[in-house]
Amino acid sequence: MSLLTELDSIQEEAVAALNGVATEADLEQFRLAYLGKKGKVTAASAGMRDVPKEDKPLVGQKLNEVRTAISSAIDERQSALTAERDAQAVKGIDVTLPGRRPLTGSLHPLTQVLDQAVNTLRRMGFALAEGPEIETEWHCFDALNTPPDHPARNETDTFYFENGKLLRTHTSTVQIRTMETQAPPVRIIAPGSAFRRDEIDATHLTVFNQLEGLYVDENVTLADLKGTLEYFLRCVFGDDTEVRFRPHFFPFTEPSFEVDMKLHATGKDAKWIEIAGCGMVDPNVFKAVSQTRGDAAYDPEKVTGFAFGMGLDRLAMLMYGLPDLRLLIENDTRFLKQFA
Repeated sequence: MSLLTELDSIQEEAVAALNGVATEADLEQFRLAYLGKKGKVTAASAGMRDVPKEDKPLVGQKLNEVRTAISSAIDERQSALTAERDAQAVKGIDVTLPGRRPLTGSLHPLTQVLDQAVNTLRRMGFALAEGPEIETEWHCFDALNTPPDHPARNETDTFYFENGKLLRTHTSTVQIRTMETQAPPVRIIAPGSAFRRDEIDATHLTVFNQLEGLYVDENVTLADLKGTLEYFLRCVFGDDTEVRFRPHFFPFTEPSFEVDMKLHATGKDAKWIEIAGCGMVDPNVFKAVSQTRGDAAYDPEKVTGFAFGMGLDRLAMLMYGLPDLRLLIENDTRFLKQFA
C-alpha cells in the first residue's frame, strides 16, 4: 500500500509547486516533470507490477485520479497565465475610445482596366499569351517587317543591352513567338509591359502597359477586325461610344489604321482621341514566321489575319478621366483609394 502513499505525496507536491509556475514555458517543463515519459507519475506507475493482485484495482484507480488531478491543475494554471498575458497586452488601452476601421487594400486602377479588357476579349474567344520582356532584335523588329533604318530601332528610342538583346518596345513579339509554335487558327491577346526611351510627361512613360491581339485563320477580313474593336470599346466604355478608323502606316500590317474614340468630357466640347492601332497582318510577317517554322502553315496565300494594340494606361486615363499618366505610378494612396 506504500504506492498509494507515494501517489498522494506526488499529488500534494504538484499542486503546491504549481502556484510558483510563472510562465508558459515553465508550465511545460512542469508538465514533463510530472506527466512526461520520465515524470514522477509515470515512474510511480511502474510500481504497479509489484502491487499484489487483489490491490491492483484500488491502486490503479488512485493512479488515474492523481494523473487527472494534476492535468486539471495544469489546465487551470494555463488559463490563468493566458489571462494574465492578455491583460498585459491591453494594458493602457482606453476601451472607451471609438474603434478604428482596419485599412483594406484594393486592385490598382490599371489592374482593374486590365481585368475588364481581358475578360471582354476572352468572351470573344481570345486566349492569353505571354512572352519575355528581354527580346531579340529579330522578334521585336525583323520578324515584324521593320526595316533596318526604321527610327524605332535607333538607340535613342529603344533600350539595348551589350549582348545585342533589347527591352521589347511592344508586345507584338508575343504574336511572333506564338505563331512560331502554334499553327492556325490563332486567336490570342498579349498584355504586358513595353519599354521605350520616351521623355516622361503627362502622357508618356518609359515603361507602359500594352494589350495586343492577333487573329489568324482562313478568310479573316477587315470587317472582322472592325467588328472586334468596335464591340470591345463599347463593352468597356459604353454602348453609345463612337469609334472611327483612320488610315495609317505600320510596318507589320497592311492596310493599317489608327482607331479613335470620341471623348465627351464634362464642360468641354467632344473631341476624337487616338485609342489603338490595328491592321491586317502584312504577308511579309507570315513569310518570316514560315521561314522560321520551316513549313507552310502561315502561307499568306492561304491564311489572313488581323492585329491590334493599345495602351492600358491610355484606357485608364480615359475611363477614369485622369489628367496625368504619372498619377498611376506614384503610388499615392490618397489617389489610389478613390478606386477601392
